[in-house]
Amino acid sequence: MCHGSSMRVAGVDACRGGWVAVSLDAADGPVVTVRVEASLTALLAPWLDPDGATIVGIDMPLGLLEAGWREADRAARGLLGPRHSSVFAIPPRAVWAEASYRRANERCRALTGQGLSAQAWGLRAKLLEANQYRETCGHPLYEVHPELAFAAMAGPPLGPSKHTAAGRDLRRQRLARAGVEVPAATRAPLMGDILDAAAVAWSARRIAAGRAVTIPAEPERDRADREIAIRY
Repeated sequence: MCHGSSMRVAGVDACRGGWVAVSLDAADGPVVTVRVEASLTALLAPWLDPDGATIVGIDMPLGLLEAGWREADRAARGLLGPRHSSVFAIPPRAVWAEASYRRANERCRALTGQGLSAQAWGLRAKLLEANQYRETCGHPLYEVHPELAFAAMAGPPLGPSKHTAAGRDLRRQRLARAGVEVPAATRAPLMGDILDAAAVAWSARRIAAGRAVTIPAEPERDRADREIAIRY
């Protein structure tokens, strides 16, 4: 793990039309830098350090099993109380290779005995992009769930959704108390996604400092021996 005050950390979340990222330096400075792009490559390229001093977290499942359900998702749901539904159960790799929800749901039932939620299927394009990017990007990329990050900042898991004004205000307040300032007027239509990306960046800062929590403690591995774990 790289350390040092000059390291840049970034948090990424999917948004309408592409991806949004929030960048911080690895020190405790409060100011965020926000970028929005259609692809992960375009989004992160300007921030990547050729010496590897960039840690990126992303709110997207990384790593797929060949059979069964990911333990990381089960564990995360157990920690989130009223926000447990924000963690989707991610089925095996073969399910995502199907081109339609109907076929994917059938394949999921055949492989796991359970169906695939329409909400999880809605992640397909971004999930596949993120996993392909991870395989080729050449820099550390970690799966982070922002609701776990918000809970770790202060108190219990949040109740209100980020899609409500109350939920966005509460998230901004928790970030500010944790030393991350997201101005209220920052790209207002994307504010919920920006707040999530900022929480992921906060977690990336913890990863860089070696303070992040990893679930499960003993990560599963995908077929290329990459870990399947959520950090926060």
